[in-house]
Amino acid sequence: MTRHADVRAALTDPAFQVPAVDIGPPGSLAWLRGTVSRFSPHARHAERRAIGVRALAALDPDELRHETAHLTATALDGAADGLDVMRELARPVPLRVLAGRLGFADPVAAGTVVRVVAAAYHPGVDPGLVRRADRAVAALLALAPPGPPEVRANLIGLLVQACDATAGLIGAAAHRLLPPGGEPPGRAATVDLLAEVLRLDPPVRATRRVTTTGVRLGGRDLPPGSPVLLRFDAANRDPLVFAEPDEFRPGRGGGLLTFGAGERGCPGDRHALALAAGVLDVLRQRCRRTRSDLRHDPHPTLRVPTNLEVTVR
Repeated sequence: MTRHADVRAALTDPAFQVPAVDIGPPGSLAWLRGTVSRFSPHARHAERRAIGVRALAALDPDELRHETAHLTATALDGAADGLDVMRELARPVPLRVLAGRLGFADPVAAGTVVRVVAAAYHPGVDPGLVRRADRAVAALLALAPPGPPEVRANLIGLLVQACDATAGLIGAAAHRLLPPGGEPPGRAATVDLLAEVLRLDPPVRATRRVTTTGVRLGGRDLPPGSPVLLRFDAANRDPLVFAEPDEFRPGRGGGLLTFGAGERGCPGDRHALALAAGVLDVLRQRCRRTRSDLRHDPHPTLRVPTNLEVTVR
């Protein structure tokens, strides 16, 4: 589904549910997927989502933004000429800050290990990645704050959800806002710029649903059990919602679907924007991009740059 109205309807209609996942032994990747709210069936979703909502409610987005900005500035201070934004900032900094604020014992180690889990998080990946992720889940449980297994799993889930999505947002924004040659990146507020990047180049490009009953959507009758791919990247460019949809216009206002909608909408949208904004605030002031081309990790639904070199002013 690509039209804005159809994607939003599917996200908010209980007849469309996330595909079921297998449940594995405690401490495994399959156990994590079967316990986090992201993949939970409707009957368990609300209570598990509440775990993440409570944890995020204790975090001040302004403090997250300040801490990521401080760590970014420190990394730039130590860079002789330049650095790779993806390797040295976009991937490690937001995860380190979020892991620390959520109470993980070693935020640096947690931020590193969670990337192994994120690489195998969605079903259907290579078995070798799953075995590595099983070990990584065990390592994250050892670092997670004490609590019931379901709570600890959903804290890990918050890190996993933030991993590639936040890195992809920072990479896409840095590529757009730091043109080669050092041209001014514009005066719009960083959060407004990020919102428009999320619309035009979302790091999460689609999500999947399965119909639980017969339903009509997009002019089609879908029987129960129909798989549906909801395309955020297309819906965010729907000309019925966004005037001149291919133009980069910060401050457009509502309509963005990248964070989802309805009962499964992302509970950490403000926190994700704050983590990304802290990095971009500093990059806009102190860096310029050295190359114009951009490559991305291969993935069916995620769009994360592999590297992005900048020089430091």
